[in-house]
Amino acid sequence: MPRFLAVYTMKPEDLASFRSRPKAEQDAVDAIGIAQWTAWEERNAASILDRGGMVGKTTRITRNGVADAVNPFCGYLVVEAETADAAARLFEDHPHVTVFPGDGVDIMPFLT
Repeated sequence: MPRFLAVYTMKPEDLASFRSRPKAEQDAVDAIGIAQWTAWEERNAASILDRGGMVGKTTRITRNGVADAVNPFCGYLVVEAETADAAARLFEDHPHVTVFPGDGVDIMPFLT
């Protein structure tokens, strides 16, 4: 079955806005979101090959050297599905975009 990389995206300004809320508000969102995230993973367990994880600040290496970088990536996981569309549909109700300030999930097929 085809495998897909699912990359969670979030605009840095949306994360900053969320982090500027009072701690009690952040904790309330986290409590709801984590419960829904766990339920989502349980519903889709058969499709999840690697639960991945959340990621932090980016360091980019180029021919010019090593430097800090900014991108919208905040986490990933690996799923399997018949098609890219089927993989994408797994995330339609994901709490990353319904509860947390995430702006999307990018789905990319593994080619090798």
